[in-house]
Amino acid sequence: MTTERRPAVPGRRSALRNLARDPQAVLGASLLLIVILLGLLSPLLTEHGSNQASLDAVNAPVGTHGYLLGGDKSGRDILARLLASINTSVVSALIGASIALAIGVTFGLVGGYFGRRVRGVTEWVFSLVMTFPGLLLLIVLLPVTGGDYRATMLIFGVLLSPGIYRLVRNLVLGVKNELYVDAARVSGLPDRRILRRHVLSVVRGPVVIATAFLAGSSIAVQSGLAFLGVGSSSVPSFGAMISEGFTNLYEEPLQFLWPSLLLGIITASLVLLGNSLRDALEGGRPEPARIAAPERRPAPAPTAASADLSGLLVVEDLAIAYPTPSGELKEVVSGVTLGLAAGQTLGLVGESGSGKTQTVFAALGVLPSEAVVTRGSIRFDGRELLGLSEGQLRGVRGTSIAYVPQEPMSNLDPNFTVGAQLVEGLRAASPMPRRQARERVLDLLDRVGIPDPQRTFASYPHQISGGMAQRALIAGAVASRPALLIADEPTTALDVTVQAEILDLLRDLQKELNMAVLLVTHNFGVVADICDRVAVMRQGRIVETGDALDIFRTPRHAYTRMLLDSLLDEHTLRTDRPTTEPLGTNTLETEAR
Repeated sequence: MTTERRPAVPGRRSALRNLARDPQAVLGASLLLIVILLGLLSPLLTEHGSNQASLDAVNAPVGTHGYLLGGDKSGRDILARLLASINTSVVSALIGASIALAIGVTFGLVGGYFGRRVRGVTEWVFSLVMTFPGLLLLIVLLPVTGGDYRATMLIFGVLLSPGIYRLVRNLVLGVKNELYVDAARVSGLPDRRILRRHVLSVVRGPVVIATAFLAGSSIAVQSGLAFLGVGSSSVPSFGAMISEGFTNLYEEPLQFLWPSLLLGIITASLVLLGNSLRDALEGGRPEPARIAAPERRPAPAPTAASADLSGLLVVEDLAIAYPTPSGELKEVVSGVTLGLAAGQTLGLVGESGSGKTQTVFAALGVLPSEAVVTRGSIRFDGRELLGLSEGQLRGVRGTSIAYVPQEPMSNLDPNFTVGAQLVEGLRAASPMPRRQARERVLDLLDRVGIPDPQRTFASYPHQISGGMAQRALIAGAVASRPALLIADEPTTALDVTVQAEILDLLRDLQKELNMAVLLVTHNFGVVADICDRVAVMRQGRIVETGDALDIFRTPRHAYTRMLLDSLLDEHTLRTDRPTTEPLGTNTLETEAR
């Protein structure tokens, strides 16, 4: 038996490799590495100590023997002081950033993950810390720190911690209710392990990015305090050197230039590195695959099948691709062709990952930014939709084409009432006074079968059921009397009785408004209930299209027959054995995506 060789799947490029390919990151990291190495090797690079003074070296010019960058007004070696100031800055950055991270990350995880009482205490404490005037407090505490910049940076790290706390807390609040975290709780994992294994991985990226800016802030504050004369005069610092150079600016301007230049290089390198970390860990840089995407090819010459396409919505030879980690494009929708007439219901059927939602998203113009339409055409009422600007698409979406999502609760903003959101959408599609829009929304809520429209209008999303939320979204979708309604799995999240009611509602609204309906589903029961025509989709391709009755009676494609055979009823008992071996090349395989 021959085994089909599959193409190797390129591995995901790590963030470190992304940084290594980023010129900005390479430049910033290289400059920082060079500067830090110079500081560490300062005893080998200079002949004098940083505080060793000589009357012969007072204001010595650049290039003086033994004083490569000259001497300051006190007769000290400027190069030795510069290299020693690097070490001071590095220690300041390490102390300030590490203290801020240790406090902020720890209490951010605790405050975001545990209940309101714990969060209330942490909020109060860190809000109190934020009220302290940072620079003034460091100066006032000078007698406590004894002028030691390390103690000063420790206190400054505490003052920096509220920013990290709020960052981590907000991220934890966003992830603590995810299903995989709930699954970890149900499996019996202790909170400590859940925080370390499942939650910390989410906050790690933003925290790494913030670390670069924490280090820069620590260096800047330490230098600023030294410039003001706060601290020990025996500790070399860029701030102290800039202050001394400023007083001697008119006699020896280079004494002011050297520390300013080196401090600027360190700060700029940290900013460059922080920006690169953001791009590598959060995807902030524009996708290179879109820049390198192939030019859109013209649609092929019409064939006998495509020449017959007509109607309100015509999709012809549509292909959508996404960049792989290696930068190449992989098609997820390939050569999709279908048509939908006015007043008709077309069911787009297929397993999860077959490309159904990608196809309708292309028609709506809401594909993700990394998606690339490599070829094809989408015409609505004779107008080409592909290539329209966002402003032109806004004139079509919500007015001529409406959309009903599959997760009603996820598509209602929890911060606003249901009525406020529906009124806003209606006024955006059809400008009218707010009072008139409110009355129309209430009428629509009543029309879609909501028992108490006034109460639902004034309710927040969490105060209504999933079925009522779906009815409210359908009311908002048909408010502008669209010619085409795209319903993406509108009954998936609902129980059986509510599913039947929603399908009846869609059928009644279609007859009332004479609108076309493109119904995306994987449920042949829904198709049998409401659809006139069916298009079966598998692995990004349309494998069969026809009238609903013909598809159910005489399916032509093996995949369609498999989907129909998978339906269970009270008269059928499955006797086939579970598949335990890899399927052959001629056998229908379960899609990986």
